[in-house]
Amino acid sequence: MPRVGSGVFAQALLMPLHDAQRQDLSDWLHLAHTDGVGPVTARHLLTTFGLPGEVLAAGPAALARVAGDRLARAIGQPDRRRDERVAAALEWAAAPEHHLVTLADPDYPARLLQIGDPPPVLYVAGQREALARPMVAVVGSRNATAVGQSNARAFAHVLSEAGFAVVSGLALGIDAAAHEGALEAAGGTVAVVGTGADRVYPAAHAPLARQIAVHGAVVSELPLGTRASVAAFPRRNRLIAGLARGVLVVEAAVHSGSLITARQAAEFGRDVFAIPGSIHSPLARGCHALIKQGAKLVESADDILSELGYGGSPNGVGAYSNKKRGAEPNDSPLLAAIGHEPVGPDLLCEQLGLPISEVSAQLLALELAGVILRSSDGRVQRALPSG
Repeated sequence: MPRVGSGVFAQALLMPLHDAQRQDLSDWLHLAHTDGVGPVTARHLLTTFGLPGEVLAAGPAALARVAGDRLARAIGQPDRRRDERVAAALEWAAAPEHHLVTLADPDYPARLLQIGDPPPVLYVAGQREALARPMVAVVGSRNATAVGQSNARAFAHVLSEAGFAVVSGLALGIDAAAHEGALEAAGGTVAVVGTGADRVYPAAHAPLARQIAVHGAVVSELPLGTRASVAAFPRRNRLIAGLARGVLVVEAAVHSGSLITARQAAEFGRDVFAIPGSIHSPLARGCHALIKQGAKLVESADDILSELGYGGSPNGVGAYSNKKRGAEPNDSPLLAAIGHEPVGPDLLCEQLGLPISEVSAQLLALELAGVILRSSDGRVQRALPSG
């Protein structure tokens, strides 16, 4: 299995991380790659204690009250495997086109904060700014027909031409066709993979992965070196659904992973679209099942653009909504100081007389609760009520 870091990527000059940045990333990686601490537990710990540095400094008794005795010990005790993963990730991130994007990073995709288990750290090969683009997912069967692949390519091209990044899973069939169609237009494409960001599966898609990294990004939440496995793909699929404003299923069997992606998208409050096919085709039955369950039947990419309210620039399409906002927002002085106009953390520190570390920790908790939004330049504002 080839590595994404080979060839073009390996030729880049290494950029050393500053000591403070290195320690901060090390703390995030320590939390993310402690065995047993998944995204949900990590979110609870971050909401309770603040940034990872505060989590790691909390002590076993305090950690046990949130995560239980076993995980508290796992977080605090030495772990050579975890240390090796952290060291490898920091070395990988020294290359200019390699990025570790944490939950506290302004470039972390806002839409992933709407799902219940956003990854604490994303590995991004390519353009980190691609994560801020509005996205539409195009997914479907690995064993797609020629017509299905042609449809995926054509729909992806129009969506990308309209300014959307097309997100898919770099798999054979529909995924690959969608990436290829999107690469031909301005919006580019994002591949979410079920391996480490330094690997490509299937191996034949190594050239495609390199193209995607140049015009978009290859994204993973898994440690470097992770090989493809059955268990990894549902995790990948939820990120595809979480990143997208809507998910288009082109061809799919009734029990396919694409339908799982579509159902997760519906749970996240995203639009689900499906292309109908012949009643005699097994690869149309999954799409027909989705349509029966409420997915929108589409015959052209314009149907999707119309449904998403496209009116010239997808950056202005629709209001940001979060159907999973916390029922009990933190009624803190910090929240009271944040209005509906963007404000920077430095100004909040000045207004409240608090250190940046405390403000950053509180902002992260409020963002995870869904009561504030963060813009790409790091400023924050109150979230509008959904509905």
